[in-house]
Amino acid sequence: MHDLDPLDPVYVQDILSKPPFITIPGVINVRDLGHYPSATKSGYITKPGYLFRSAELSGITDEGKALVKQLGITRVFDLRSDTEIRKYNTPLPEIDGVEILHTPVFQTADYSPEMMAKRYQLYASGKTEAFLELYSQILDHGGPAFGAVLRHVRDRPNEGCIFHCTAGKDRTGLMAAIFLRLSGVDDEAISHDYALTRVGREPAREMIMARLSKEPLFASNNEAALNMFTCRHETMQAFLKHLDEKYGGVEEYIKRYVGLTDEEITTIKSNILIPGTSRL
Repeated sequence: MHDLDPLDPVYVQDILSKPPFITIPGVINVRDLGHYPSATKSGYITKPGYLFRSAELSGITDEGKALVKQLGITRVFDLRSDTEIRKYNTPLPEIDGVEILHTPVFQTADYSPEMMAKRYQLYASGKTEAFLELYSQILDHGGPAFGAVLRHVRDRPNEGCIFHCTAGKDRTGLMAAIFLRLSGVDDEAISHDYALTRVGREPAREMIMARLSKEPLFASNNEAALNMFTCRHETMQAFLKHLDEKYGGVEEYIKRYVGLTDEEITTIKSNILIPGTSRL
């Protein structure tokens, strides 16, 4: 099957009904980052029910809000820009007892027509090299946003959180990769988690395409629009290598771009990992 083709709905429903996916009504692409075994700390796994990733929460239902609270999530980190929120009319939801924090990776200035045209051109190619350039932009700009989530883990080891962008693929995917890399999860498992968005976003395929059809670059080029939402295993493999080669690895990135110390990083790792056996 071509990786731009629609997936079989029965297959999609089967995968979405199993871990690491979690069903939150009104939200797509929700996954628990727990149960991944650490390759650097034998006998330890990432803590289940603590770190969650998803697509935007603006459409969450009342049932979904109740489930967020049941999951023990006390904070939501929204990595989207003001521009996206306005453009798609997808405001931050209100969830009683849950703190919703707007922590954009890109500021409004990064959404100038010129910047967006360049970014869309990269997305449209669908090439690994183009995604690496995009992901470098996310890393270069994302220190404050990623830092907010990392500090939550440093300070609140018993309070779950969920972080998301629009589709839950790129900015969210890199935040997830940072946490998993920090925990010593091997690159194969990190890449598998990234690629699961291929299934996780499928229920919103038509909505996503409708949004993109309003962009001049994509309006007459369906394949370019679909390329924007590819999430190939090899893309994350290449990104992790890029993280090591350009940024000196995940811990060096966190020290330089987020401003955390070795001691703080050690605390974050110990708050994510618990003794256990993976069920994934």
